[in-house]
Order: sequence, then C-alpha cells, then structure tokens
Amino acid sequence: MKKSELKVFLDEKVLEYNNLTFIESDPIQIPHLYSQKEDIEIAGFLAATIAWGNRKMIIKNAHKMMELMGNSPYDFVMSHKGHDLEKMEGFVHRTFNSIDFSYFITALNHIYTNHQGLEQIFNLNATNNSLQPAIHQLKKIFFEIHHPQRTMKHISDPLKGSAAKRINILIRIIKMAN
Repeated sequence: MKKSELKVFLDEKVLEYNNLTFIESDPIQIPHLYSQKEDIEIAGFLAATIAWGNRKMIIKNAHKMMELMGNSPYDFVMSHKGHDLEKMEGFVHRTFNSIDFSYFITALNHIYTNHQGLEQIFNLNATNNSLQPAIHQLKKIFFEIHHPQRTMKHISDPLKGSAAKRINILIRIIKMAN
C-alpha cells in the first residue's frame, strides 16, 4: 500500500471510529464519562485491561468497576483504605478477578503517589520512535510493589514480544485527555 493510499484508509477509519455512534457501543465510552485527567486515565486503564471478549460484557463490567469505586476512580484510588477493597470481592471479568482488581487499585495508588501518574511514566520513557520502552517501564513500575503473581498476566510487555494492544489503546486515551 502506498503512503497516499494508507493516509486515505486511515482517514476513513478516523471518521468511522471517532464519532459518538461508535463510542456508544465501545468500551472507550468508559473514560468518556469523566472530565478530570486522572479519572480518564484510570477509567481508561481499567477498561482497556478487561477489553477482551464480548463488547457488551466488557462495557457492563467496566461500568461495574467504576460503580465499585463510587464513580470517582482517582479519588477512590488515592483515598481508599484496606477495607474499601472488600467491595471488589466477587468482581470477575473472564480471568480478571477481585484479587487483580484490588491489586490494580493499590498499584495505581503507588503510581500516582510515587511516579506522578500514568501519563508521566509514558512521557519519561517513550522515545521518538517507540512507545515500547514506556510500556515496558509501566509494567516494571506497576509490579515493583508486592503483588500476586497471577496479576502479572494482565499487563503485557512489548519487549517480551507482545503487541501490547490494550496499553496502546490506553496511550491514545491519555493523549485524548490532554
């Protein structure tokens, strides 16, 4: 495909996917619920994490995640106490369960407290030619605190051969929030 053909193709896809009718039926609607940058990042990160399987179920479970956090993801991540994580018990989306969800909240707190947020990790570690080092660093930072081994499968690493599709979706969401 020639460069000019690729541009036409990609422009058509932007028109197809970057509109309200598409958003209404896609998990991307979850971060669109919020206006605060940190809420958008966290909602996008969690929705992207569970974005495999049936679209309707992804949307339903992503909404449930937001509800369990009082529909204020950043505030919940930053101010939750240990007993607040008990609300997550029973949450399941395919192989992502309440153990994973609780750890994700703890890890996100660590990232926002000690690393200035998700966007900052990407900004500090992306190169001019690649986001792969930034995604690798996100995974490294995300799991630098004590974590359940089972939870590691939910964050991919492009330096280990993954396309990191869901994390790349998150990066687009973060850019959208700016």
